[in-house]
Amino acid sequence: MRLGVLDVGSNTVHLLVVDAHPGARPLPAHSHKADLRLAQLLDSDGAIGPEGVDRLVSVVREALQAAEDKGVEALLPFATSAVREARNADDVLARVREETGVELKVLTGAEEARLTFLAVRRWFGWSAGKLLVLDIGGGSLEIAYGMDEEPDAAVSLPLGAGRLTAGWLPADPPDPETVRTLRRHVRAQIARTVGEFSRFGAPDHVVATSKTFRQLARIAGAARSAEGLYVQRELKRQSLEAWVPRLAGMTAAERAELPGVSEGRAGQLVAGALVAEGAMDLFGVETLEICPWALREGVILRQLDQMPPA
Repeated sequence: MRLGVLDVGSNTVHLLVVDAHPGARPLPAHSHKADLRLAQLLDSDGAIGPEGVDRLVSVVREALQAAEDKGVEALLPFATSAVREARNADDVLARVREETGVELKVLTGAEEARLTFLAVRRWFGWSAGKLLVLDIGGGSLEIAYGMDEEPDAAVSLPLGAGRLTAGWLPADPPDPETVRTLRRHVRAQIARTVGEFSRFGAPDHVVATSKTFRQLARIAGAARSAEGLYVQRELKRQSLEAWVPRLAGMTAAERAELPGVSEGRAGQLVAGALVAEGAMDLFGVETLEICPWALREGVILRQLDQMPPA
């Protein structure tokens, strides 16, 4: 059947259309994205303002039309940290439901981490052994560890690249002292969780998902996306540590000129790099592998698992 996953994230609203059935690999058929940046549209009280809600409703309508045009039989709509943590989340969800008919399921941070872990496990397979999975989103950082399809430990931290940029790095380029202060904050947050994972022993593979990690790997020399999903891509801590101060000294426009960095994400790349560097350092990771599957694929796989075989 043709499934559509509607992901209302902190940075984008993304409709991913796939052809799928139980027991088979989902095949991408269409992708429809709209930059919304909900994480940056919160007011001083932590609510999504009227303009943000209007834009969200409009973007969801567009995604619904795209899903209809592509013959989607079932739509799996969900929202992550920006909606989850908004003070007026219930009102926002009700407005979307009333005006579009879409019932957004709000995932918890732990659910995000578990579903992303499921996608990574299915991509790498059982032979990959124990996995440590890192995922930097717009609003949060998810960390999960395990050797089965359900992780032994999963946490979500408020360390998303969009959230940190809006709250800590408004200047362009960012103020060096503020960058140092944010670096200390990021590492203190991550350090609190390290013990929860270290008791399980060293992972066999450390894997990263998300646009932030893919962009960091690309500017550090990884293969272009045009070379295909199955090309192995890695990010080395040594390379990342060399790039962090360079990125912090650039304007967003200068970062957008780097290979693989989109104009829309260039402004968030310094915050994302600080989180990636902190996680790799505190977890003792020298090299991590980039997985092309992440949360959306995890949602699809969980849905397929719950369907009866044809």
